[in-house]
Amino acid sequence: MSIGVWQVVLILVIVLIIFGAGKLPRVMGDVAKGVRNFKKGMNDELSDDGTAEAEPAQSERVETAPEPVVAKKDEAAKS
Repeated sequence: MSIGVWQVVLILVIVLIIFGAGKLPRVMGDVAKGVRNFKKGMNDELSDDGTAEAEPAQSERVETAPEPVVAKKDEAAKS
């Protein structure tokens, strides 16, 4: 027995009714963080046994953009 298209649509409609459209992105983000932490925990458990590496996956690495440099008005006026 597998889940059909109509069952998935019904579940999505119920979730939308319960959480509303405004909270849905935040809820899905929290679910994604939970899944990510679960996978990390499973990898850590495997690495304790020596069967997996402790280095995080490429998708878990966070890259930050450099902050833009904005000159203050006082410094620009002195130049």
